[in-house]
Amino acid sequence: MDKISVHGGNGFIGSRFCDLYSDFVIKIPRDMRPSESLNVLYLISTTDNYGSWESNIHTNIDILLETLDVLPEGSTFSFCSSWFVYGNVNLPAKEWMIPKPKGGNYNLTKLWAEQMVIDYCSEHEILYRIFRLANVFGEGDKFSEKKNALQYLINEMENDRDIYLYNDGYFYRDYIHVDDVCKMLYKGMEILPVNEIYNVGSGRPILFRDMILLAHSVLGSKSNISSMEPTEFHKRIQVKDFWMDTSKINSYGIICKSSPYERLYRMLKDES
Repeated sequence: MDKISVHGGNGFIGSRFCDLYSDFVIKIPRDMRPSESLNVLYLISTTDNYGSWESNIHTNIDILLETLDVLPEGSTFSFCSSWFVYGNVNLPAKEWMIPKPKGGNYNLTKLWAEQMVIDYCSEHEILYRIFRLANVFGEGDKFSEKKNALQYLINEMENDRDIYLYNDGYFYRDYIHVDDVCKMLYKGMEILPVNEIYNVGSGRPILFRDMILLAHSVLGSKSNISSMEPTEFHKRIQVKDFWMDTSKINSYGIICKSSPYERLYRMLKDES
């Protein structure tokens, strides 16, 4: 495979991708738009629904268009999107389903970005792939109350602070470790057919409460775990349960073989 120009190589997933495949990547500085190879991986994005519309549109749309406008002729553009674009669909979410994102400027601008990639690349005869990523966790993520609730709550438990779970943790997500995401992306850029959308996740419904209880046990935490009602904002922007059908990408031999529980256990043991 040709060298990979990585846009967003300083972010959580991008930096790990560049670390794992350092001999094969060209990390493009954040303020630069031109790619330096024909193989392009694009990871620049906002990370939550709490920013302004202006910020989300600038980062998720404007910078993307500026990058597309200067792609070298003959490029293959791999764009990383999010499970948030699906919204209210029957589960597990499949690539052919019509997205119904709930309100939220992140959710909507990510879907608009997908459509812009498809339309722009089709018009300019550029090959593309769109990867819709599940919930990604792992070492090095900059978590907060607004982003990556799992690792934020784990940090609270490490410090023996009491935590509160929406719906007592009885909801489902598709969790995948950052290393598994990077491996699937790299292999996908090698072999997957172009001009297609692919779900990238473990493909398993993971009960959030089980991940929390595992972390609580491994950490030996003294935190109390209580239930709370989701905020109105949370209800408006996010579905209660979500997981993906990954059979499309799996059919090409690209499979997340690691259990999210095993990955979480090893991560916590390594940090202790």
